[in-house]
Amino acid sequence: MAGAGYAGTIAANRLAKRVRDAQITVVNPRAEFVERVRLHEQISGTGSAATPLRAMLRDGIGIRVDSVEKIGDGVLTLRDTPELAFDYALLAVGSTVLSPTGTVPVGTWEGAQRARKLLGELTEGSTVTVVGGGLTGIETASEIAAAHPDLRVRLVGASIGASLSSAAQRRVLADLERLGIELVLGTFAEVRAGKAGDAVVLETGDVLGSDLTLWAIVSGVPDLAARSGLRVTPDGRAVVDEFLRSVSDPRIFVIGDCAAVPNARFACATATPQGAHAASTLARLITGRAPKPFSMGYTGQALSLGRRNGLVQASRRNDTPRRLFIAGRLAAISKESINRYAKYGSRTANYAWLPGAGASHRPR
Repeated sequence: MAGAGYAGTIAANRLAKRVRDAQITVVNPRAEFVERVRLHEQISGTGSAATPLRAMLRDGIGIRVDSVEKIGDGVLTLRDTPELAFDYALLAVGSTVLSPTGTVPVGTWEGAQRARKLLGELTEGSTVTVVGGGLTGIETASEIAAAHPDLRVRLVGASIGASLSSAAQRRVLADLERLGIELVLGTFAEVRAGKAGDAVVLETGDVLGSDLTLWAIVSGVPDLAARSGLRVTPDGRAVVDEFLRSVSDPRIFVIGDCAAVPNARFACATATPQGAHAASTLARLITGRAPKPFSMGYTGQALSLGRRNGLVQASRRNDTPRRLFIAGRLAAISKESINRYAKYGSRTANYAWLPGAGASHRPR
């Protein structure tokens, strides 16, 4: 098992439950399970996103704290420890963030830790600029503004909350303004260092002073699949069949953000069902049963706007937004429940999801 995020952790636990004599080893760069949906809390100091990985995995599952250099030919080649032979492997290394010079990525554990440290060193009246108008950027800006009212917070994006319905988007914009967040519509160009401090430069040429610039845009996936010789899409995600197996090597299942499943977005709501299904499929193959195609449908999106406010947007199974949404304190409670369920599902391997609408998945 390469990777121990939501997909990798639930896959390991579900496989251990269903194939009792399986020898399972999880390889992960750190000894912690990181809840990416809580990284904005980690940054602002309002919560913790890390849990010891041992506490998340069933007894008998081995842990190797290391990085996978290559996967293929029945072997995981590791950076610092001996290689691991496998009969089957699950590739679940997630997505990554390539942040421009002068910015700190908020979508990784290391970036969140650095952002938290730098945030704590700012003085009253300092400006924090969050680049990225998606849900990650909105949550990060909101959490910092609510937890650090002595700081000026700015959110920059070509659009803000574009994945939401128009009514929900208006509600989010109003809530951001109530938090005192400066909203700037524009496309980021660079961070320019100067004697008086850094400045965020937009493609329009506008220059915005910034004491700390956080990058809240997911840029792609690790190149492990590509450098291992697996077939990948132009953006580097591994091409899989309808059972989530690599089309290059059926012994390798690919799950989560690094898998090229059509119409799937980067999210724990995507990764967790894929991890659970891959484990169930592998258990069926090991016990001589026919595999079943993967299918899932979305139910919505949830975001926090500080600890006591939030929004939950209902969606159709194809992930397009409905008009229905809830906001305020009830949405904040719902968002917290969703976060807890995601972690619970990965730890216990008990997780349910809706089947998808339309045709079954076919490799591309």
